[in-house]
Amino acid sequence: MKNIPPIIITSLDQARLERLFSSRNYSQLPGIDALIDEIDRASVVEPTEVPPDVITMNSTIRFVDDMNGSEHQLTLVYPDEAGAHGTISIAAPVGSALLGLSVGQSIRWQVPGGRELNLRVLEVIRQPEAMGEYLR
Repeated sequence: MKNIPPIIITSLDQARLERLFSSRNYSQLPGIDALIDEIDRASVVEPTEVPPDVITMNSTIRFVDDMNGSEHQLTLVYPDEAGAHGTISIAAPVGSALLGLSVGQSIRWQVPGGRELNLRVLEVIRQPEAMGEYLR
């Protein structure tokens, strides 16, 4: 991970993710250490204070992988909610990379197998906090 932009997460997302990934079910997943490092380096704000262009849990976003030009629209969800069409788990490498980024930011992120992604956020289509949904 060479390009490491500043990120913002909400205190609620931080608490839920730390609790989730300390559980036995998720603590051994590949890539969890990288996600924990991201949470540790993030600026933490209250849900009512997060800017509307920041990716939080349950945000629907549009992003591009600048390595191959592929564009995606997905909702960032907790692992138990993943699998439905149009969702990406926070436990997946792409989900971990996107959490806390703002529109226009990009991040280089290595995925299992050594391949590198260069993800750039194009749009936050829907952010729960911007809709007044602080306890989702």
